[in-house]
Amino acid sequence: MRRLYPSAGTADLYPPAGPADPDTDLDADLDTPGGLAAAYAYPAAREKHRPYLRANMVGSLDGASHADGRSAPLSSPADMRIFGTLRALADAVVVGAETVRREGYRPAKARKDFAAQRAAAGQSPAPAIAVVSRHLDLDFDAPLFREPVTPTVVLTCSAAPESRRAAAQAAGARLVLAGGDGVDPARAVAELVALGHTRLLHEGGPRLLAQFAAAGVLDELCLTVAPLLVGGAAPRVMNGLPVPEGPARFVPLSVLEEDGYLFTRYVRG
Repeated sequence: MRRLYPSAGTADLYPPAGPADPDTDLDADLDTPGGLAAAYAYPAAREKHRPYLRANMVGSLDGASHADGRSAPLSSPADMRIFGTLRALADAVVVGAETVRREGYRPAKARKDFAAQRAAAGQSPAPAIAVVSRHLDLDFDAPLFREPVTPTVVLTCSAAPESRRAAAQAAGARLVLAGGDGVDPARAVAELVALGHTRLLHEGGPRLLAQFAAAGVLDELCLTVAPLLVGGAAPRVMNGLPVPEGPARFVPLSVLEEDGYLFTRYVRG
């Protein structure tokens, strides 16, 4: 994996837009877990004071977030390494119920190569998966709920059926109400912070990510651009509510490349 930006001498590939992030280690070996962890570290100056929500998505050259209904066909080995690193750095991973069902979500694993770092940061051995679901139409007998290293959080609302709420709690999930008729993204973030989760990772899908972006709680987008064309009617990486008051400006932080895939980071301007 090579770094295209920020870097001197690669202006033909990506013109530098400003000074590099001082927290980013430009000399880190990007092909090692530690190197990627340094490259994707959460902002140290902000994490103690307020939540920081980054999203990780993959899209094709023509903007599709899925191929054959799943994101996996758009991924690559390097994309999966970054996926694993982002999870290993997070306190909690936010995901929608539809994505849990479609992708067959399982609990996050405790990784030995991140154990010391997580312990030093006061984190649990593995991040909690936080499932956003209004109707609680979930399989509470699945490993995601029965076998997690860190208890799975279910973010739901007052309108959710009482029987499904009871089923979630019986499965060992931490049930959290984050709205009345639906889950409010800003309240969901606040509830996760109340549980001690400030380093947040959003893994989609496109409709849920659009809701969080529209609520103004998205701080960073890690977007993998796959060198693939999909066509058809697949949704974009954000597909739903528009961002209020027109397009929101994000600033490029870094671009990595491997096998034609671009791994970009943008932060809220």
